[in-house]
Amino acid sequence: MTSEPIERRVSYLGDRLRACRCQCCGKEYFEVRDYCSNCGRKSYNKLDNIDLFYDKGTLELCTYINEPTNKFTKLSSYIYGIVSFHDGKIRVPARLTDQLIADNKTIDLSSLEGREVTPRFRRRHSVGKGDIVPTISLAFTLADEYYPHQEYKISQPKKDYDLPGIVGYGMYSSRFRIKEEGIERAVPFFDEDSVTAAVEAGKLALIHSSLDSALIGKIYAGSESNPYAVKPIAAKVAQVLKLGKEDGDIQAVDAVDTEFACKAASSMFKDACALVSYPKSNIDYAMVIGADNSQAAPRGWPGGELDAFVGYGGAAFIFGKKDVIAEVEAWYSCTSDTPDFWRRDGEPYPMHGGRFTGDPAYHKHVRNAASKLMEQCNLKASDLNYFVPHQPNPSFPVRIAKELGFKEEQFMPAIQMTKFGNTYSGASLVGLAAILDIAKPDDRILVTSYGSGAGSDSYLLRTTSQLLDKRNRQKINVKFLAENPFAEFIDYTTYRRLKSGM
Repeated sequence: MTSEPIERRVSYLGDRLRACRCQCCGKEYFEVRDYCSNCGRKSYNKLDNIDLFYDKGTLELCTYINEPTNKFTKLSSYIYGIVSFHDGKIRVPARLTDQLIADNKTIDLSSLEGREVTPRFRRRHSVGKGDIVPTISLAFTLADEYYPHQEYKISQPKKDYDLPGIVGYGMYSSRFRIKEEGIERAVPFFDEDSVTAAVEAGKLALIHSSLDSALIGKIYAGSESNPYAVKPIAAKVAQVLKLGKEDGDIQAVDAVDTEFACKAASSMFKDACALVSYPKSNIDYAMVIGADNSQAAPRGWPGGELDAFVGYGGAAFIFGKKDVIAEVEAWYSCTSDTPDFWRRDGEPYPMHGGRFTGDPAYHKHVRNAASKLMEQCNLKASDLNYFVPHQPNPSFPVRIAKELGFKEEQFMPAIQMTKFGNTYSGASLVGLAAILDIAKPDDRILVTSYGSGAGSDSYLLRTTSQLLDKRNRQKINVKFLAENPFAEFIDYTTYRRLKSGM
C-alpha cells in the first residue's frame, strides 16, 4: 500500500514538474535541491526554482512496453521514453499518453523520436480502492496533435469594470470519442478522471486570462464524480496550478468542493462575483471549475439508459473586476426537493426517475429560472443574442429554448452535448465557453443551468470589447476540440474498458 506521506512528496514535485537552476554555473536539475553538485558549497542557497509545467519538451528516444506489469497492467501497452527540456539541460522519464495501441498495431518509434511534446496532468498508475490516487505531469502528448502547446504569458490587469464578470476561461475534453446514432461523446483515457479534467481546464483558463496564478484567492471545484468520497478535488487543483501565493508546500488560497448535481459549478458563479466585489474579502479573483467523468451503469444494468448520453470533460472560469470579457449583470435561482436523479452512498452508479426527469424536473426549473430572470430584467427572448441551457441530452435543451421563445440561431451554437456528451457539472459551462468563442462585444447571453434534486441558476451576461483581445490567446477552444482531426473514435467495448480507469 502506498504511503500517503511519500505520495505527498512525489506529487509535490511531479504534479507541477518543478526543477531548479544554479545561479553560479547554470546547471539545471529536475528536483528541488539546496546546492549544485557541480559548484559545491559555493552554490548553497543560490538555486532558482524553474517551472516545466507550461513548457514544451522533446521526445528524445522511446521504447514500446508490450506487456506492462504490476501497477501499469490496465494500460495494456504504452510508449515510454526520455523527454528533454531546455536544449537537453533537463531530461525526465516520460510516458506518452493518449496512445491507444492495438495488439496487432506496428509502432514506428523513429517517427516519434525528435517530436515536441507537452506535459499532461494524469493519473500515474493503478492503485487499490483504499489508496491515494497517484498523479503526475510526467505524461506527455504530442504537441502538434490534439493538445497543441500553448504559452502562458502573464500580464498585469489594466482596466477596471463596475460589475464583476468573467476574465478568462478554458474547456478541456478527451481525445477519445464514441459515436452512436449521430451523437459523439468524449470518453476518458485510462489515466483521466474528473480531477485531471479540472486541472487541465483551469490551466487553459489561466493561459486565456494571462493572470498570475498567485492572484487567484478562491477556487470552487464542482463535480459529482470525485474519485474520493472524502477528499477535495479543489485542493489538488490549487496545488498543481499554484493558485494563491506559495508558502513552501502550502498555497494561500481558499479551496472548496461544491456538489449539486449538474449545477455544482454554475451555482458558484454568483458566489465568485460576490466575493470579488466585496472589498474586505481581499480576494480579487476566483476560479470556478465544473468537471465530471460522468457516471452511468453499462447497458443492460439498472440505470444503464443514462449511458447513451454521458460524456467527459469540463470547463473553468475566472471571475474578477479587471479586464472583464463578460460582465454578470443579474442572476436568479430556484430550488425544490424533486428527486429525479440520485446515487445512494456506496453505490457505483446513479439512478433516475425516467420521464419524471423531464417534467416536473428539468423543464420546470429551467423554465422558472430563465423566465423569472428575463422578467426581473424586463427582457424578452428577442432582446438577447444567445441562450445557453443545461444539456443532458439532445432534446431537452431544444424544447425548453423554443418554449421560452428563442430561435435556433440563439441556442444551437451552445448545444455541445452532441459533440462531447453530457459533461454534467461542466455541461452548461462548456455551452457558455462555446458562445464566448464566437460572441461579439456587447452581446447579451442568458445562461441557465440545471441540477437534479433539483434546482436551476440563471445568469445574464454582457460581453465587453476585451473579449476579442483575449480570443487571440486561445489555440484550444470548443470548436477546436469538437472538430479536431486527431480525435480518435472507438467502439462501445473499448469505451467501457477506458472508463474503468487506472
